[in-house]
Amino acid sequence: MIDKETAAGPAWTAKWPAALLLAFAVAWFCNLDYRDLVRPDEGRYAEIAREMAVTGDWVTPRLNGIKYFEKPPLQYWMTAAAYRAFGESEWTARLWAALTGFAGVLLTGFAGARLFGRTAGLCAAAVLAGSLLYAAIGHMNTLDMGLTFWLTAAMAGFLLAQESRATTQARRWMLLAWAAAGAAFLSKGLIGLMLPAMSVSAYVLLQRDFTLLRRMQFGSGIAIFLAISAPWIVAVSLANPEFARFFFIHEHFERFLTHEHNRVGAWWYFIPVLVAGLLPWTIMAAPAAWRAWKADAADAPFRPRRFLLLHAAIIFAFFSVSGSKLASYILPLFPAVALLLGEWLAHVEGRRLARYMLPMAALALAGLAVAPFIARFASENRPAEMLQGLSIWLTAGFALMLAACAGSWFLARRASVPTAVVILGCGGLLLVQMTMTGLQSLSPSYSAARAAQSAKPLLAAGVPFYSVKTYEHTLPFYIKRTVTLVDYGDELEFGLQQQPELRIASVQEFRSRWENDRQALAIMGPDVYRDLAQQGLPMRLLYQDSRRVIVARS
Repeated sequence: MIDKETAAGPAWTAKWPAALLLAFAVAWFCNLDYRDLVRPDEGRYAEIAREMAVTGDWVTPRLNGIKYFEKPPLQYWMTAAAYRAFGESEWTARLWAALTGFAGVLLTGFAGARLFGRTAGLCAAAVLAGSLLYAAIGHMNTLDMGLTFWLTAAMAGFLLAQESRATTQARRWMLLAWAAAGAAFLSKGLIGLMLPAMSVSAYVLLQRDFTLLRRMQFGSGIAIFLAISAPWIVAVSLANPEFARFFFIHEHFERFLTHEHNRVGAWWYFIPVLVAGLLPWTIMAAPAAWRAWKADAADAPFRPRRFLLLHAAIIFAFFSVSGSKLASYILPLFPAVALLLGEWLAHVEGRRLARYMLPMAALALAGLAVAPFIARFASENRPAEMLQGLSIWLTAGFALMLAACAGSWFLARRASVPTAVVILGCGGLLLVQMTMTGLQSLSPSYSAARAAQSAKPLLAAGVPFYSVKTYEHTLPFYIKRTVTLVDYGDELEFGLQQQPELRIASVQEFRSRWENDRQALAIMGPDVYRDLAQQGLPMRLLYQDSRRVIVARS
């Protein structure tokens, strides 16, 4: 049996859970709609869902009207449903990521409390909510947070199934894990099943505990997994015979084994991502990992701490050897690390914890000193006035982080460890929220939201809008319509091969159409604009910044 800590934690954790949850909800959801959508991911996933909601086709995802099979549709479905319920906005576009991120914190706290005690659960939740990478991705419209939530649910179901003494209860938890794996598949594909399978396999082989396989409920579990994941696969394959090879071979195996998507990184790519993303807890990770390896009783029928450590290591190693790397890919390991840190924090001595606060306080102080001067790093795409707006929010964020470190140090010195952990987690979350809010100052460099405003008065029905040698991922969402691609393919190339009529193949053909149009709009890069202007193409300038130009033919 897993050893449970008996301490119930400080009195306020029992007396004020509703107030704590409300404060967390306000801090987490307060600024979802403050920032314009960011290219490419936020614009891409917001637009796919918008087109799904408008067309009513919930089977075949489309981006800019073009078949788009790179990812499964669960997040598109949820976002499209949010659009229909609450309207199209940045808030609804980010809602699914924010909800799953918020729920992931609560789920991690629940699992930690069931496995290691209430204080450990509270600390695990605070660690996850305050981890910089987790908090940041929880406020972006990407697929990684939804995947992370369902993988966390699968991990928690598996762990609680092993912990449960009652056979019926254990079976229910295990079937919940299979269901969560099915939802993880619908979130981002085969890794929703592969990552849990690799973690369980690694644990079984390391511990030589083959009896665990008999508790996996393979028959009922696989049936539940297929009941959740297979219907869409069948439906989209029937509607699109070209789907299966692209989705399973190209998007999974070729993406993993090759550099085709130009997301190349060295083998150590995720080391700095993990070190920075786990702040303000990074320095505590090593002693927590050591305890995790040693703390479980050698004769225990199941060793949950060791499984969590292996689970995090497997995810890290899997993406480190992949030919495609993005910082957010390792997000699913954060709940496992948070559980290990929460369990360690529930047992750490207060004065020792206070010492761990000092390096983070030094980092916060350094950030506070540097933030007012970031305008010195101005560039053509991010001029000084943009960076000055960000600087104000960064300064506030680092000031709050420094105050949180000081408060946590004070409380830890007085043996109020859970309260100290919650305060430090608040500091991490508020630093992220201040930074995310400040990023709105940089909107023209990462979003076409402002550019779209110049085009809207001319967007009458039937007026073509050309996108010349580029695709601005955020533009269709803001103009509420698709654009005609000119001499462009990239991630849309496969879909355009199926629907070549949706693309103009050359700039020369575009020129011919443009000159025959009575009214038309076009977006392009500044270099393309200069070339066409020198060639005498009739264009009226509507909008220009360092990244994009919008012109009219009228």
